[in-house]
Amino acid sequence: MPADDAPRKPYVLKFPKPTIELFEAALPTLKEESRQCIENLLNYRAQHTRVKFPLSLSAAVLVPLFIGRAGDLYVLLSRRSASLRQYAGDTALPGGKVEHQDLTDEDTARREAFEEIGLVPDRERVPLLCVMEPFLAGNQMVVTPVVVLILDKTMQPNLNESEVTSIFSHPLASFLASSSPFPPYRVQDPSMPYHTTTDWEWSKGSTIRMHRFLTGREADGVKPVFGFTARILIYVAIWGYGRAPDFEFQPPNAPTPAQQIAHALLTPANPLRLACECEGNDADMMAASVLHTLGGLNTEPPTIEWDKVSHDWRHPREGGISQHVDATKRKTQKVANEHQDTTHKEKQERHWEAGEGVESGERKVAGGRSGLNERKEGDAKL
Repeated sequence: MPADDAPRKPYVLKFPKPTIELFEAALPTLKEESRQCIENLLNYRAQHTRVKFPLSLSAAVLVPLFIGRAGDLYVLLSRRSASLRQYAGDTALPGGKVEHQDLTDEDTARREAFEEIGLVPDRERVPLLCVMEPFLAGNQMVVTPVVVLILDKTMQPNLNESEVTSIFSHPLASFLASSSPFPPYRVQDPSMPYHTTTDWEWSKGSTIRMHRFLTGREADGVKPVFGFTARILIYVAIWGYGRAPDFEFQPPNAPTPAQQIAHALLTPANPLRLACECEGNDADMMAASVLHTLGGLNTEPPTIEWDKVSHDWRHPREGGISQHVDATKRKTQKVANEHQDTTHKEKQERHWEAGEGVESGERKVAGGRSGLNERKEGDAKL
């Protein structure tokens, strides 16, 4: 059978023509699992509620992927400058706080990546794959990961040395493995395991697991990928490759990202709740909305019983926090009951940011900060 007539996957990507041509150029070397990973990430849809998180404690990070020479996917990581006041020298993803001019989380992530490593915010050469659900960093900052694919290999980095010392790549699939992907000569201490974990007590008997992965560059002073950055990359890899890690990601009693955000919003002295008060937001309603929307978000990755993760987590029953959750849930349910005859489109308009609508069952951005995945016209097949 001629190559042009060979059966291909029916999945269609919506991109402009220049992006299609870059995709097609990458196909001959692209491994099947890499192609499936890209497709799965394109299929990912994060839901966003109408409630905006406090601007002062909102941030976004870019997860820049690219296709290696052997057809594997790699993530671009940076080594933070030793002169920075916070997280000096850490291995990190490019990103930072939302600024007033940013209309979406994608805008924030792309702007920060351009400022830090010179990655041009070109949506044709660096198309968006997905915007993932938000995570809580430092028990107060709401951070949204934005996953992109660098298709143009002629692009050159331009490091802001005041923020970034160097950049390097790491195989995305190795965030699902406990064994080292590096040859022996790359490992500074053979007795040091590639992947390690530390469990931290969170609240009322629940536990959060922190992960740590060697980079193979420790001899050069590069720190391992750990903590918040490692958690995001494990999550991206799980959704992309559609399989569980060969280690336990989180213990059974761990809170979900949505539960962590809601807990911060409902804790009286937490900076996130205080920021809501300063910016005139209702933290209780925000927490209820987060639990309702993100709690059931993308809960069934292929081959993974994701609903069992954090299955045994319980809301705190002391200090009035559970009362806040119950009260706000009742308030939300009351509103839903009063408007049960409303059409689907009208419901969406109450729960999504101003400027968004529903068209043919898919959300499209018309304005406002949303972080939703946008697709331009054009067809390409992976």
